[in-house]
Amino acid sequence: MAIPKTPTVGFVSLGCPKALVDSERIVTRLRAEGYAMSGSYEGADLVVVNTCGFIDAAVQESLDAIGEALDENGRVIVTGCLGARTDGGENLVTRVHPKVLAVTGPHAADEVLVHVHAHLPRPHDPFTDLVPPAGIKLTPKHYAYLKIAEGCNHRCTFCIIPSMRGDLVSRPIGEVMREAENLVRQGVREILVISQDTSAYGVDVRYKLDFVGGRAVKTRMNVLVQELARLGVWVRLHYVYPYPHVDEVVPLMADGKVLPYLDVPFQHSHPRVLKAMKRPASGERNVERVRAWRSICPDITIRSTFIVGFPGESEAEFEYLVQFLREAELDRVGCFAYSPVAGASANALPGQLPDEIREERRARLMQVQEQISAQRLARKVGGVQRVLVDEVGPKLAVGRTAGDAPEIDGVVYVRSGQRPIAVGDFIDVKITSASQHDLRGTLA
Repeated sequence: MAIPKTPTVGFVSLGCPKALVDSERIVTRLRAEGYAMSGSYEGADLVVVNTCGFIDAAVQESLDAIGEALDENGRVIVTGCLGARTDGGENLVTRVHPKVLAVTGPHAADEVLVHVHAHLPRPHDPFTDLVPPAGIKLTPKHYAYLKIAEGCNHRCTFCIIPSMRGDLVSRPIGEVMREAENLVRQGVREILVISQDTSAYGVDVRYKLDFVGGRAVKTRMNVLVQELARLGVWVRLHYVYPYPHVDEVVPLMADGKVLPYLDVPFQHSHPRVLKAMKRPASGERNVERVRAWRSICPDITIRSTFIVGFPGESEAEFEYLVQFLREAELDRVGCFAYSPVAGASANALPGQLPDEIREERRARLMQVQEQISAQRLARKVGGVQRVLVDEVGPKLAVGRTAGDAPEIDGVVYVRSGQRPIAVGDFIDVKITSASQHDLRGTLA
C-alpha cells in the first residue's frame, strides 16, 4: 500500500523582525499539525508569502516575491502588512496578482491556517512531527527574536503601521517569560526583544499583574527587562522610545545584567520637524539624555534611525540634525530619504522636497555618521571584546560584540584555526583593527 505523501508548504518571509516572528508562529502551527516544510518552490504543494508593506521599495519587493512564487509554484497564499494595503478601494495584492489563493493582513496566523487547510488539507495524523516548546525559529539556533507586543498607539505622520497592525496590545509578562525560558532551554544564547514601541509595553493593560515563576509581577518594560536578566543570556533591546523610565534600565546594563545596547528610533532632532512627524518623544534634550546614559554605562552602544528630506524640512533644520549627530556621537545609525507611503498623512503636508534633495541629504548625513562610527570603533582597537560567533569558515570566524545586532550592525572578523570555534560560542577577541563598520581581531 502506498504511503500518502505528507502535505508540504513553502514559506517566504520578508520585512522586519516583527514579521519574522509572525512567520515563526505560522510555521510552528503548520509543523505542529504535521505539515512538512520545503526549502524550494518545486518541493512545495503551496507557498505562503509573508509580506512587508511599509515603504515603496518593500512593497515592490513583496509584489515581486509573490510573482516569483506564482511563476515557480502557482499556488500562493499571501499574508503580512502588504495584505492590508488597498489601492483605489481594491486590495493591492489581488489587483496586481489576481491568481493568489488567498490574502490576509498581518499577525493573522489563524486566518492563514484556515486558508492552508482549505487548499491543502492537514495530514491525518498531526502528531507525527514534534515541535519544540518555543516553536520553530527561522533564525540561527543561537539567537531569537522575542516579540512582546503588537501594534502601536502613536500616529506618526509618515507611518501606516497602526492602520495595518492596530493599536498596542501587550502580551502578558508571564506568557512572554515562558517563551523566553523555552528559548534558553533550546540553546538560544541571545534574545532580541522587539515590538513597535518596546518602551510602551504594558501601557494598554495598565501594567496588569501576572505571574512569573509563581511571583506576581507587573506587565511593564522595566520589570520585563529585570526578569529577562535572570536567564543568563544576552538580552538586546530594540525599538526603545526615549521615555524617562528608560533611564531605569541603563544601570542594569552597567551591571552586566543585559546588553549595554539601546536601539532608539529618534527619526530627527529638530523640534519643528518632530512635531510635523507627530513623534511621541521630544528631541530637545536627547543629547543630554545620551550623555547621561553614557555617564552611567560608558560601554553602551546607541543605535538609531533617521528620516531626512521630510516635507518642509529646511536646509537649516537638516543641518540641525547633522549637528545633533556630531554632538551625540551615536554608535550606529540608519538613515532613510523620506519616501511617501500610500495612506500616510504626511503625503498631504506642504513642502514636498524633490527626490534628489532627499537623497543628497541622506548621503551627506551618512558621510558624517561614517566618520563618527569609524572614530568610535577605533577606540576598541587594542582591547578585548566578548564575541558571539555567527559563522565559522576555514580561516575566518564571523561574530558580533555586545554592540552589534544581527543583520543591521557590524561584525567582528576573527582569525580562526588557533583553536576550534563553533557557531553559538562566546569567545574573547583581541581587536587589531577597525573600519567604518566592522572590527578585526584574533583569539585572546
